[in-house]
Amino acid sequence: MKNYSLLLLLLVIATACSQPKPSADAIAPEFVTEQTTHDTDDPAIWVNPDNITQSLIIGTDKDTDGALYVFDLQGKIVHKTETLKRPNNVDVAYGLMLNDSVSVDIAVATERERDMIRVFSLPDMTAIDNGGIPVFVGDEQRLPMGISLYSRKDSLGRNEIFAVVSRKDGPATGYLHQYKLSADATGNVAGELVRAFGQYSGVKEIEAVAVDNELGYIYYSDEQSGVRKYYADPEKGNEELAVFGTSGFKSDNEGISIYKTGDTTGYILVSNQDNHSFKVFPREGTAGNPHNHVEIVDIPVKATQSDGSDVVNLNFGEPFTAGIFVAMSDDQTFHYYDWRKFQAEIDRAQSQP
Repeated sequence: MKNYSLLLLLLVIATACSQPKPSADAIAPEFVTEQTTHDTDDPAIWVNPDNITQSLIIGTDKDTDGALYVFDLQGKIVHKTETLKRPNNVDVAYGLMLNDSVSVDIAVATERERDMIRVFSLPDMTAIDNGGIPVFVGDEQRLPMGISLYSRKDSLGRNEIFAVVSRKDGPATGYLHQYKLSADATGNVAGELVRAFGQYSGVKEIEAVAVDNELGYIYYSDEQSGVRKYYADPEKGNEELAVFGTSGFKSDNEGISIYKTGDTTGYILVSNQDNHSFKVFPREGTAGNPHNHVEIVDIPVKATQSDGSDVVNLNFGEPFTAGIFVAMSDDQTFHYYDWRKFQAEIDRAQSQP
């Protein structure tokens, strides 16, 4: 038994020593958040419309005894929700109509061990979902993981919000489900399934999902296979528009976020998880083909084994005057980066012949 214990200890040490570390030239964060209790996984940025410097970062702490943590822009914990059973991913959206005259910003997270998504009002983080919205009902494979929110205007100019949800495992087609979120007469939010869509390679799993509201696209990471692209509007159908990022990842392609430099331009960032870096692709594609996303650069960061990220291009004040990029790190924290450092790496790569 003693020899077995020693061998096990040596194996653990060898495994830890063999894990690659961030490179010496990796971009350092401006702030690192206070630690969560268990296991960070995915962040979302809420922009405070009244005072942008009071914006918030919402992050998941992924455990049976987990929660959503809310941080300020210096990484201090300002709130923690009720206990959630393995909250996996989270996203935010603005202006969900509760009735004809009242709207609310929301944070929506997957609660994996209850097969539900959870809806919280912002910035108070009050649950407004009557205990949760069941997802993948009737399917053998449920266990929700990734989530991203798509917003559009209806014929009367009112905001409509949809949740796009992925899961731990699923079929080769119809892996993701999309739900229209709406409030009942009591103000509780429910979800209506509007479509099942999305190809799956079967190689590993699908977790990271991101939506480009302005251009109307959904991107998701089919891990170790590539990034898949679809229309976000369910009325436009389920045609797969592109698969990119199919090579050059050390192992998993993970968290996706979108930095916008104009109405149609910007960057798609995808976590190269085991390399502790983010690959950057052009949001607009190439000339004549908006679905041809060719890698620009792979940017190393100090965040390790990053599952999830989010980015916003607004001026939050120093040191985030060109925007803030937030990445999960596997030391129970989230890292806040000055976008200008990312832009410098992109500009350097694009200036090379």
